Amino acid sequence: MVLYNTGARAQEVADLKVEDVDLDGPLRVRLHGKGDKWRSCPLWPETAELLKRLTADVRGNQSFPLFVSRQREPLTRFGIYKIVKRHISALSPTTPDKMRRSVSPHVFRHSTAVGLPEKGVDVNVIRAWLGHVSLETTNRYVEITLKTKQAAVEACLPPTGASEPPHPTKA
Repeated sequence: MVLYNTGARAQEVADLKVEDVDLDGPLRVRLHGKGDKWRSCPLWPETAELLKRLTADVRGNQSFPLFVSRQREPLTRFGIYKIVKRHISALSPTTPDKMRRSVSPHVFRHSTAVGLPEKGVDVNVIRAWLGHVSLETTNRYVEITLKTKQAAVEACLPPTGASEPPHPTKA
């Protein structure tokens, strides 16, 4: 949930401490990203509720890692990758194996980056959300969604050279 909600990199999630998450309002997480830069991302109420349950027994220790292994050691980005892979392997057997293999923590970041412009979020907000220094990096995601929309429009075009014109429909 945190990966998808925030679009964070796996390392940013691995580095989170209890003190980096505000669960009483406003709901948000502070991420330490590339270039030693910090940014805040809003949390959905559902994500905050899950994090409250996760941190219930360590709330007094603010410097405690937010995500820990079974041995109570801080999760690494490799540990996060393994957790994602474990959950992906549990998908329905009807899901193609190739699709299951291609899901990684970065797919959640990419999905967030592509989904935000589709919801009409301004590109500068997305840049700050994802921690991009350059607007050009963020614009790639906007371009992807425009290409996807264009491909959908082209797929719906009537065939050319049809023997008779399509009948107009009443709206």
